[in-house]
Amino acid sequence: SILASYLLKEKLNILGKLGCLLSCAGSVVLIIHSPKSESVTTQAELEEKLTNPVFVGYLCIVLLMLLLLIFWIAPAHGPTNIMVYISICSLLGSFTVPSTKGIGLAAQDIFHNNPSSQRALCLCLVLLAVLGCSIIVQFRYINKALECFDSSVFGAIYYVVFTTLVLLASAILFREWSNVGLVDFLGMACGFTTVSVGIVLIQVFKEFNFNLGEMNKSNVKTD
Repeated sequence: SILASYLLKEKLNILGKLGCLLSCAGSVVLIIHSPKSESVTTQAELEEKLTNPVFVGYLCIVLLMLLLLIFWIAPAHGPTNIMVYISICSLLGSFTVPSTKGIGLAAQDIFHNNPSSQRALCLCLVLLAVLGCSIIVQFRYINKALECFDSSVFGAIYYVVFTTLVLLASAILFREWSNVGLVDFLGMACGFTTVSVGIVLIQVFKEFNFNLGEMNKSNVKTD
């Protein structure tokens, strides 16, 4: 985002650059302290987790939110509110994570001559279709967002929100929250707070004409 402000000549003041730095630092802290996923090495284990009622309920909520955003909110508020397009692209990450993991596991069984190979092929095709659709929709709304908003602002906020929602989807899919200790919980809370402050700096103060040169001038004493 900071490079885009120079290369594309987009407006990103010193507060926006600090917001980018805080957002990246907060998301790294969030990743470091996020719950460690269980080892899933077989197709059967993945199918069991994909059909878990909690994860299915989460996906249903995400799907309803996507339908609401795409068909009702985006046409009216998408060009004026950057969070609409970012929410659509980020929520699709909830489908990208299990699809990518499932394709890798199913591919191991497709070429084996056993009764489960046909089932693995069907699962792989379904997950490929879900992954392809989610990527196409993400590209569409990313292009829409870049037509209406600065890429420096969009890139920073999208990176943070997408990372947060993907971590949430992975935690629900692999049932990771039971292994979170007090230190990791506090670390995730601090990381999320840092990310939130960074987003506020990027989004709220993006129209302020504020730079280091003006700050240095204000600190000089006048006679």
